[in-house]
Amino acid sequence: MTMSYEQLLCDAEIARMSRRLIYGIPVNKDTLALDVIKEVGPANNYLATRHTLKYMRKELSTTQYIDRTQRETWEKKGSMTMTEAAHAKAIDILENYHPEPLPEDIQRAIHNIVEEGEREAEELAKFKASKR
Repeated sequence: MTMSYEQLLCDAEIARMSRRLIYGIPVNKDTLALDVIKEVGPANNYLATRHTLKYMRKELSTTQYIDRTQRETWEKKGSMTMTEAAHAKAIDILENYHPEPLPEDIQRAIHNIVEEGEREAEELAKFKASKR
């Protein structure tokens, strides 16, 4: 079997983006913030308001492998495509990731499940052999 780690990372990125789109844009009294609009007024700074900071963190859509900077900035950084960025991340994960071991009780439970499955498979094989 083969797989592409880059494709896996790109697919995860697309799934995150799709989930964000499906979530939609909530429109209610708080998100409309008419009181903030009245308070700040036209042509003033909304970025400094608590309301903007509160919702911006939730609503900002970020990507890991798609570079959304201006073209000139992207070119200065090396013009890395989504696939190239995913490849670099895959290499980094393969070389540097060290998973934390599962607690012993969970390892034991998984081991017991595997042993039980092996026993059931042996019993099934014996049963099938006896029916031949």
